[in-house]
Amino acid sequence: MNAAQQKHQKTETKEVANFDAVVVGAGFSGLYMVYRLREAGFSTRAYEAGDGVGGVWYWNRYPGARCDIESIYYNYTFSDELLQEWTWSSRYAEQPEILSYLNYVADKFDLRRDIQFKTRITAAHYNETTNRWQINMDDGTSVSAKYFITGIGCLSAASIPAFKGLDSFEGDWYHAGHWPHDKVDFQGKRVGVIGTGCTGVQVIPAIAQEADRLMVFQRTPQYSTPAQNHPLDPEFIRQTKDNYSAIKRQIRESFMGTPYMPRDRSVLDDTPEERQRVFEEAWEQGGQALPFTYKDLVFDEAANETIADFVRSKIREIVVDPEVAEKLMPKYYFATKRPVIDTNYFETYNRENVTLVDVRQAAIQEITPKGLQTSDMEYELDILVFATGYDAMTGPLFKIDIRGRDGAALKEKWAEGAQTRTYLGIATAGFPNFFMITGPESPSVVTNMLVSIEQHVEWIADCIQYMREHGVETIEAKAEAEEGWSKHCREVADSTLYTKTDSWYTGANIADKPLGFPIYLGGVGPYRQICNEVADKGYEGFSLISFSIH
Repeated sequence: MNAAQQKHQKTETKEVANFDAVVVGAGFSGLYMVYRLREAGFSTRAYEAGDGVGGVWYWNRYPGARCDIESIYYNYTFSDELLQEWTWSSRYAEQPEILSYLNYVADKFDLRRDIQFKTRITAAHYNETTNRWQINMDDGTSVSAKYFITGIGCLSAASIPAFKGLDSFEGDWYHAGHWPHDKVDFQGKRVGVIGTGCTGVQVIPAIAQEADRLMVFQRTPQYSTPAQNHPLDPEFIRQTKDNYSAIKRQIRESFMGTPYMPRDRSVLDDTPEERQRVFEEAWEQGGQALPFTYKDLVFDEAANETIADFVRSKIREIVVDPEVAEKLMPKYYFATKRPVIDTNYFETYNRENVTLVDVRQAAIQEITPKGLQTSDMEYELDILVFATGYDAMTGPLFKIDIRGRDGAALKEKWAEGAQTRTYLGIATAGFPNFFMITGPESPSVVTNMLVSIEQHVEWIADCIQYMREHGVETIEAKAEAEEGWSKHCREVADSTLYTKTDSWYTGANIADKPLGFPIYLGGVGPYRQICNEVADKGYEGFSLISFSIH
């Protein structure tokens, strides 16, 4: 161990075990990673901060929480038996059902015996003498592993803005990403919700049905389209299960991990009447149909404005009060944030017990003992809900003290996110045998996460098996490969309108966070081909060091 590593080593930790691989998290990523490595004969242990499996679906228990990908595509595809056994109840599954599914998977494959719950990994340091990772836990113990794999997701680091006076608030407050296990009673209460992103759009209609008064504090209005959720027809379920091999192939070759592709047509080639008809049909279909109506919506400003105008017209139709409707009008480019789908979101603002506060016009100044003070007035509240999102992409990784060669910290290498650099979003130079599942600069959050997770887990598992079969001690991304991939990611992103919108994709939701766009926008199908080609060429772009021969 070198001097820099010794400096940062926790002297109070006690090493209790050695593993081939340590996995962070027991959500969709961690569960499948444990399964694949264990099936291949590697000793593997996952560490999970919660007391059960589920990852973000364990923590995000807020009212109205559900997936934004259709249930039939939001599940594992590695087991045909699992696909046949599990049946989703509705088009878009709610959080309790998704968590039940993950528990079913953990039980079916007996995964809990390789997971340590209620344990948070605080540090992972690479030891160049032993070529192993020393991993420290919050209980004062440590383990060592040849491979360190993060399956913590892109949206697991909850963001609570540093509002002045929060500690003085006499009511109860909650963050949507760390919701209590017991039901929160809103009956007869004055409730304030801060934030109208994906989470806010889900939680606001649910709370409005219970609360005596609901005050919504909005900074940025959202484009949102109706989910048109409904119970799944038994015949549809049967057909889906019978044809899942074809569906699996289709979603793996697609752009975002669903079987939908944009029409091969520019919106500007259609007459206004035809365009309106297409948009109306997609609105009625609901879900993610609207962004797929034309091929150029996220590439051309004029094309984007046509669909942005359409959604704004729908808001005017739905919201009775024209002043409230105007406050709800988004101005950024449509679909350059994660597309939001809802159930009665805009309709909620027609309720007499709901008030919309535009904090761009009257900024939040502080939280008071009795409620919330804007520049205009004080709102008395019994409960405050933060739907303020997450420190996405790099945030979850930076919560762990990850150090590679020469004790170099990942957080410092990436300059707090200002210089995030990876190879394929899976590895980063200077950190041997370190793999990230859906890491920065992979397709991740612009896709169906289940498709992206499975692809990464399978690629990583295959890589580790390759190393064992070929006597490879370490694998590490080359700096030039990393630079080339990061440059490619930026070029692809800059060819779209995504980088022209401030969002949690870019880090704009976190005060003082450097802005960037650490996501690969080339699509899950092309990305899969790139990763496969890298592996087929003996892991091109990586340095592979073999065992020493004496």
